[in-house]
Amino acid sequence: MELKEKIIKQASEAKGASKKLAHLGSEVKNQALLAMADALEERVEEILQANEQDMEYGRENGLSESLLDRLLLTEARVSKMAQGLREVAQFSDPIGEVLEMKKRPNGLKIGKVQVPLGVIGIIYEARPNVTVDAAGLCLKAGNTVVLRGSSSAINSNKAIVNVISRAAYDAGLPEGSIQLLESTERKAVQVMFELNDYLDVLIPRGGAGLIQAVVNNSTVPVIETGVGNCHTFIDSQADLDKAEQIVINAKTQRTGVCNAMETLLVHEDVAEEFLPAIIEELRERDTLVKGDKKVREIVSDVKEATTEDWATEFLDYILAIKIVSSLDQALEHIDEYSTSHSEAIVTENYTKAHKFLDLVDSAAVYVNASTRFTDGGQFGLGAEIGISTQKLHARGPMGVNQLTTTKFIIFGDGQIRQ
Repeated sequence: MELKEKIIKQASEAKGASKKLAHLGSEVKNQALLAMADALEERVEEILQANEQDMEYGRENGLSESLLDRLLLTEARVSKMAQGLREVAQFSDPIGEVLEMKKRPNGLKIGKVQVPLGVIGIIYEARPNVTVDAAGLCLKAGNTVVLRGSSSAINSNKAIVNVISRAAYDAGLPEGSIQLLESTERKAVQVMFELNDYLDVLIPRGGAGLIQAVVNNSTVPVIETGVGNCHTFIDSQADLDKAEQIVINAKTQRTGVCNAMETLLVHEDVAEEFLPAIIEELRERDTLVKGDKKVREIVSDVKEATTEDWATEFLDYILAIKIVSSLDQALEHIDEYSTSHSEAIVTENYTKAHKFLDLVDSAAVYVNASTRFTDGGQFGLGAEIGISTQKLHARGPMGVNQLTTTKFIIFGDGQIRQ
């Protein structure tokens, strides 16, 4: 069977399963999620063995340390994936919830109810935990899912889907609800772009290149998840001890993720006091620091930052630093270079904090906290399918409710339109 035919067959099976899954009760879906979680922990060794194959391949092919960290599975990480499924199982089922109901003057009762999107295609890179998060969230919201991970994680993804799909079907979900495209050919992605008859939406999750390829080439509707060129601004009225902790966490706690800080903006009034110590601490954590002219006047051996650096999502131990003269200049810089993902201000000034919240147009805007919190689990959504940086349908971490749509329901008593 040719690749295109095979993918269409899998997508068709997912579409058929979606008709059944959409009408399953909450109890069946929740039991399936719990069974999937148990299966992950019971068969963890099988998953870790497959992951080690991917890790070995990644090391041999020169994957960076940050990408290897994204790829790595451990017993603790698998347990965390399982816990995410259990948390999703505890959430209220959005399907069938009546969001509003109004009575018109002619007696018609017109309401709006939440329904599944249908079949969701996910194209993602490196992180095998996305396989579990995506499947769990889609199933809870009554959707079937067609997964296409990267070649770097193919063995991990195959093992995970083998484990969770069998558990889900044995618990009562329709066969075909979870589909993994096992082909590592680029053509497989191109085929997904054109599956309008089978996929209701495509969600890319990965770097800028992947996201733009999907947005620019897909005829299937796309929910755009974001590249994370995230900023933190240290105001002249910041608590510098607080600022130090936030900066170190936002940059170094985990570098290869979209909510890590990539650019640090520092008010000139506190730059001479703040920068030498924070740069030294960043370097102790193996971070390459780049700075503008004013930064290098304070710490002379900092590498020069270029215009390209302000626009770059490094996903690595690299940080660009710029000194600004005011909150307005910080806002101008963020407006020019932000990818509308996550931005933070560190300040003790109430007025400035609220101005930052009001004027920064991103999915998540913080006062006195690390951008690393932009995450479905941290936001109380259990898990997430991605961070949407667009404005249509969903924005920010996408949990169960963001994987639904609505339909109107109308109750009449013989009314006809005049």
